[in-house]
Amino acid sequence: MIYSEKVMDHFQNPRNVGVINDPDGVGKVGNPVCGDMMEFYIKVEENRIADVKFKTFGCGAAIAVSSMVSEMALGKTLEEALKITNDDVAKELGGLPKNKLHCSNLGADALHKAIENFKEKQDMKLRKEVRTEAAKKGECACPYCEGPIEGLEEVCHSCHVELDRCDECGKVIGKEDGHCPHCGATKVRV
Repeated sequence: MIYSEKVMDHFQNPRNVGVINDPDGVGKVGNPVCGDMMEFYIKVEENRIADVKFKTFGCGAAIAVSSMVSEMALGKTLEEALKITNDDVAKELGGLPKNKLHCSNLGADALHKAIENFKEKQDMKLRKEVRTEAAKKGECACPYCEGPIEGLEEVCHSCHVELDRCDECGKVIGKEDGHCPHCGATKVRV
């Protein structure tokens, strides 16, 4: 099997190897057929990948791909990094043997999963902030999506679930709930 000079360089001298403590996003992928496993860790500042590290268990091509993907992603915006494809990776490495092209897919996929994980964490953080702000104002939150609800609305504006209040504790519940998720009461207004 013949590898390009660039593949050999990234295999023998991989860049950005390691783990980021307290990463903003983590992406893990694996190929059960060949046994390659990749984990990418990212730190994001102002919508750019400020740091990226990886751990890879696999063949030389998998290690070279991980190294190249990490270099290609560093400094890019999240949107730019999401556009990195397996073809881009293979091209940057000067090509890969056909039986190793799946490795370039794994590298791009692991990076994309790390970005998705970051976005999920940001969404959860935003929801928590919205809930906290709503609680400070004496508002309540939808028991399903935790979106803010002012007073008693008939339908959550975020997830569109029909809402009601528990007769026992007065907290917001879904209209179709058989029991209150807050206090456990089984008798609810319908």
